Amino acid sequence: MELGTEPQQLTQLTLYVYRRALHPELFRVHSRKYLRQRLYQAEIWVVGLGHVVTLHAGDRVLTEVATADSDLLPDRGLAHQFRFRGERDHSERWDNGVNYMLSSQIERMSKQLFQASHADLMRHARRRGMVTTFEEWASNGDLVPFSFIDYEARERELHINAFHVYPEELTFVKTQSIIELETIPARRPR
Repeated sequence: MELGTEPQQLTQLTLYVYRRALHPELFRVHSRKYLRQRLYQAEIWVVGLGHVVTLHAGDRVLTEVATADSDLLPDRGLAHQFRFRGERDHSERWDNGVNYMLSSQIERMSKQLFQASHADLMRHARRRGMVTTFEEWASNGDLVPFSFIDYEARERELHINAFHVYPEELTFVKTQSIIELETIPARRPR
């Protein structure tokens, strides 16, 4: 079974940070984007109402996964994990020169505010970034669940803004991630 094939439960949504890449066969990748900069390459996948971002810079690798499906995810290379609850800020500085910063927020709204916010975000998403809708997961003709990933690839940084929209729960999950590459000094011969 692939992750990201069925509607996910917001209460189970978890963020995982790996020091390795994960195999795409673990996921149902609904859309993908490849980015190439001078110092790194990155892939962004929408996997249902979640995402996978992998950055490769030489032998340095960081993968961020947001998913409610976790049974198939490996433990090898797992650096950090937490369930999404309220607001959270997290940062890590790895000894290989990778800095990772995350800010996440769960935003529950009234039905009227949610409907207006859904329409506004969908309008914005169609103009930039990646948007993937899941009409098959809409219940009784309600608003459509969707994932929107906006990104900015800079020379030494990758910025990711992800929105996962859960209409049945009148909730948006928002994450803002920055993966930054420090210059690693060359080793001197001994």
